[in-house]
Amino acid sequence: MTINHFKRKHIVVIGGGFGGLNFIASFYNNKYYDVTLVDKNNYNYFTPLLYQVATGFLAPSSISYPFRKLFKNKNIAFRMADVNGVDASKNKIHLDDGSELSYDLLVLAAGTKTNFLENKSLRARALSLKGINDALVMRNELIGILEKASIEKDPEERKRLLTIVIAGGGPTGVEVAGVLAEVRKYIYAREYPELKDFPFEIYIVDGSPFLLAPMSDKSHQTAYNTLTKLDVHIILKTHVVLFENEKVFLSNGDIIECKTLIWSAGVIANSFEGIAESSLGKGRRMITNEYNQVQGYENIYAIGDISIQFDDADYPDGHPQLAQPAIQQGKALAKNLLRVACGQQMKAFKYFDKGEMAIIGRQNAVADLFKHRVHFGGLPGLMAWLLIHLMSLVSTNNKIKTFYNWAFAYLTNDQTLRMIFRTESADDRI
Repeated sequence: MTINHFKRKHIVVIGGGFGGLNFIASFYNNKYYDVTLVDKNNYNYFTPLLYQVATGFLAPSSISYPFRKLFKNKNIAFRMADVNGVDASKNKIHLDDGSELSYDLLVLAAGTKTNFLENKSLRARALSLKGINDALVMRNELIGILEKASIEKDPEERKRLLTIVIAGGGPTGVEVAGVLAEVRKYIYAREYPELKDFPFEIYIVDGSPFLLAPMSDKSHQTAYNTLTKLDVHIILKTHVVLFENEKVFLSNGDIIECKTLIWSAGVIANSFEGIAESSLGKGRRMITNEYNQVQGYENIYAIGDISIQFDDADYPDGHPQLAQPAIQQGKALAKNLLRVACGQQMKAFKYFDKGEMAIIGRQNAVADLFKHRVHFGGLPGLMAWLLIHLMSLVSTNNKIKTFYNWAFAYLTNDQTLRMIFRTESADDRI
């Protein structure tokens, strides 16, 4: 009989997104490790559908679920806090509430934040979309500009209110542009009769020669054709360089007067004080080996968007910052740590590319599967997109709510979540 003398260790996981949650799922009621999740929110949310919250098609509760309910009876601890720093020499993390948390193994899965390219005018004035709070701010802003425009008498000011520029032609930018175009087509004149004779202009600007640049040529063309038919102005090979005085300045010299700029032109990894600069690579992603171990550290690992790995021959510049690499790395690292607990050797991570998808408007989606070997769009693409995103939601409750909202919006060309909700702080009530 083999006796396992593995000492139970404490794993601290920073971030409960795709990578963190899939890592933790392998340790439910396990006999080898104690696991604590640390996240600044007390809920998980499904990032690919944030734009639907921001445009009023889904409620926040449709794409989010509380961690404590998710971990009920599964022996996973949770701390709601932000991480101020890592003390690798003492195996501790410092939290924003002034406390410390000790670990034997640290797994960093904190993802990315919006990259404003150190442009203060963009950071201060542009809308971004990286969390539920961002989505609610954007929803309030988008609905608010229609309300303001409906009573505005100055035609020039009304035109600025009714012009939206989206910086970034990746999936988020394309999907937001498509939804806004559908709102303009089916809801705008019907619910805002004061505006029926005034154009609602939508621009999408990207530095690449294509929309959805990482995807296939067929997806590039489908995205371009679909948005063009929806009367979205597409400006390619051009960057947004400045946003001030209600003007968007473009690298080609053009200026677009508008009140609203949506920034979806890139991300940068979240980083932590205490992690050496020598461990950071492109986009401040942590350099990891084939086991997701952070360069320069014995007991610190990084997974998902925050990690960059150069050991996979098929991805010499690192894996794409998408949900699938994060999910697969989370599961692979969990299996490796369980192998270690059983006295076995770790196995190198190998990414399996399942593909990329994007929805464009109400009736179109594109999918490139298995390294672009398989492509489909139109109604089949839309059905695939809906099914995959629906099944990826955390709980049955989320799935039911989301399916109902989608079905209602599709059948009626409408959605009912166009309300402005604002929170009031204690200071506001004094």
